Amino acid sequence: MSQPGDRPEINALLTEARVFEPTNDWKTHARVTDPGVYEHAAEDPEGFWEDRARELEWMRPWTQVLDWQPPHAKWFVGGQLNASANCLDRHVRTARRNTAALIWEGEPGDRRTLTYFDLYRQVCQFANVLKGLGIRKGDRVAIYLPLIPELAIAMLACARIGAVHSVVFGGFSAEALRDRINDSQCALLITADGGFRRGQLVPLKQTSDEALQGAPSVRNVIVVKRQAGEPFPVHIKEGRDHWYHRLMQDAALDCAPEPMDSEDMLYILYTSGTTGKPKGIVHTTGGYLVGTYATTRWVFDLQDTDVYWCTADIGWVTGHSYVVYGPLQNGATVVMYEGAPDWPNKDRFWDIVERYGVTVFYTAPTAIRAFMKWGAEWPAGRDLSSLRLLGSVGEPINPEAWMWYHEHIGGARCPVVDTWWQTETGHILIAPLPGITPLKPGSATKPFPGITAEIRTGAGVPVEHGGGLLALTKPWPGMLRGIYGDPERFVKTYFSRWDDGVYFTGDGARRDAQGDYWLLGRVDDVLNVAGHRIGTMEVESALVDHPSVAEAAVVGRAHDIKGQSIAAFVTVKEGIKAGAGLMDELKEHVVRKIGAIARPDQILFAADLPKTRSGKIMRRLLRDIAEGKALGDTTTLADPNVVRRLKDEYEADES
Repeated sequence: MSQPGDRPEINALLTEARVFEPTNDWKTHARVTDPGVYEHAAEDPEGFWEDRARELEWMRPWTQVLDWQPPHAKWFVGGQLNASANCLDRHVRTARRNTAALIWEGEPGDRRTLTYFDLYRQVCQFANVLKGLGIRKGDRVAIYLPLIPELAIAMLACARIGAVHSVVFGGFSAEALRDRINDSQCALLITADGGFRRGQLVPLKQTSDEALQGAPSVRNVIVVKRQAGEPFPVHIKEGRDHWYHRLMQDAALDCAPEPMDSEDMLYILYTSGTTGKPKGIVHTTGGYLVGTYATTRWVFDLQDTDVYWCTADIGWVTGHSYVVYGPLQNGATVVMYEGAPDWPNKDRFWDIVERYGVTVFYTAPTAIRAFMKWGAEWPAGRDLSSLRLLGSVGEPINPEAWMWYHEHIGGARCPVVDTWWQTETGHILIAPLPGITPLKPGSATKPFPGITAEIRTGAGVPVEHGGGLLALTKPWPGMLRGIYGDPERFVKTYFSRWDDGVYFTGDGARRDAQGDYWLLGRVDDVLNVAGHRIGTMEVESALVDHPSVAEAAVVGRAHDIKGQSIAAFVTVKEGIKAGAGLMDELKEHVVRKIGAIARPDQILFAADLPKTRSGKIMRRLLRDIAEGKALGDTTTLADPNVVRRLKDEYEADES
C-alpha cells in the first residue's frame, strides 16, 4: 500500500516549492550561524544537550546525562534545579530585574505590565499562599483561568514549592474540568469569577462550582476577581473558597525555591485520546526546562531587545512551553492577550503588534487562514515594521498560507519558522534555524539539533525519501515521562508500533530529496480511498490554493465501493459567491493539484468551521456530521452554534 506523499503529483508539488535562503544579515547576526551544529549534535547528542543544560541554573549538578531504558528516559540524573528560579530568580539578580517580563492586555482593553522583579514578588507571595493552604511538594493543583497574568503566576508558584500544576483550558466544560481534577486527585483549584471572550464574560466560577460537585479531593478554591461589575452572581462557599487578592494582601514577599530532582514532576497536561478518555501527559523538570529553553532561544533567535508574542492560550502545551517556561527562562519580554483576534475589529492582533512593537510573532495556521479570509487590508492598515521573525504552530501549514503570512504580515522580509512538535514531546522537534536553514513554504524543514527522526513504513522500514509515518528514534530531553496513572496506556500508545524502542508520533510525513520534512497530518486523518492513502492535509492544501477559498477542512465518510469518500467543508473569501459552479471548479482544481483519486465527492460551503478557542479545527465533529452521527461534546468550541448550523446545512444538502 502506498504511503502518504508517495504519489508523483504530490512529490512534484513539494519539491518544486520556492526556497528562501537566509539573508546575509541573518547569516551574520543570528544566534546560530554555523551549519555544522547539526553534524556536531548528531555525533554527540548527549553532549549537545549537556551544553544547553549548563546555561541554566542548577542547585546540584547531574551525575549522568541520560539513562535510557526503553521506553523510559531519565535526563540529567541526580541534578537538582527549580523551574521558577530559572524563570525568575536568576534574572532578578541582574539588570534584567527591571525589564518587562509580561505585557498583558485584556480583551476589554485593560492593560498591565509586570517587570521580572514584579513577577518574582507576586510568584513568591502566591507560593506562600499555597503553602498556607496546606499545599506541599508533590500535591496536584488544578488551574482553570482565562489568559491573565495570574495564570502564569499560579504555574510558577506551584513550580516554586514543588506542587504539580494541571492547567485546564478555560473553554472546557464542567464535566471536562471534573474529569481532569479527579484523574489527578487535585487538592486545590485556582479559578476566576470570569474571563472575557468576544465581548462576553465567561462564568468560570459557576462552571467550577458545577465541576466540584463531583470532585471530593479539592479542599480549597482560590478565586481571581476578573469582572469589574457583577453581570452574574459569584457564589463563595464559606471555608472552601478564597478571594485571590485578599490572600495576597498578607502573604510574605519571599519564598525560597524548592530543590527539585531533574525527574520530579513539573506538570500534568491532559490531551485528547483516541479512546475518548483524556490522557494526563506527565512532564518532569530538568529535561523539559532544557528543551524549552534551547528551542526558544534558537528557533526564534531570541535576542535581549525582542518583544515576543505567542498567541496560544496557556491551557494548551504551546502556552506552557512558549508563553511561560521557554521565554521566561530566556529573560524575554512576553506579550499576553486575553481575547479573540477579531474583537472588536479584525485588526486586533495587528493593533497589538503595532502598539507594543512586537518583533517575534508565533501563531497557528488556522489563524493565518482566518486572516487571509478577512483580507490583507486589515494588517495593511497597521505598522508591522517591528516584526523580524514569524512562527507557525499547531498543524501543518499549507504553502499558500505560508506565503500570505510571509508577504502580508512579514512584509516579505521576515523568516517564517514552521514548527512541529506535540503535547507529548514537550518542545519543538522539527523546525528551521533562521540563520542557517533554507525555508520552504509548507515544510517544517529539519529536526532540531540533537533530535533524531525518520520516516518509516507501517512495518518499520526506514524511508530515505518519500512518505510514511514519522518516528523519533532516540530520546530527547522534554519527552513525556508517562500518562498519569496509566503506564500501560503510555507504552501501548507511543512505543508499541515497533519493537525497537522507537516513539510513534501518530503523524504522517514526507522527506524530500534535500532531507526536509513535510508534515501531512495525523495518521487517523489519512483517508483510504479505493486502496489509495490520501492525506486530508493534501486535499485541504489543494482547496486553499484556489483563489476563492479562505479555509477548508476535509474528512472521510464511509463508501460502499471505495471504502471512504472525501467530504470537504469550504469557507470562501469575502465577496465570493458560492454555488454549484464553484463547487465543480473546486473539484477539478483538486484533480489538477493531486489527481482524480483525490476529487472530493461532496463539498459543503460553510460560513465558518467549528474551532476551539485556540483556533484548532475540530475535524472529529465534521466527521460526525459527514457520517450522520450524533454530535459529541461541543463545549470546547469558540462558537458551539457553528457545528449545529453546519449539521443542518449538511443534512439539507443530502436531502
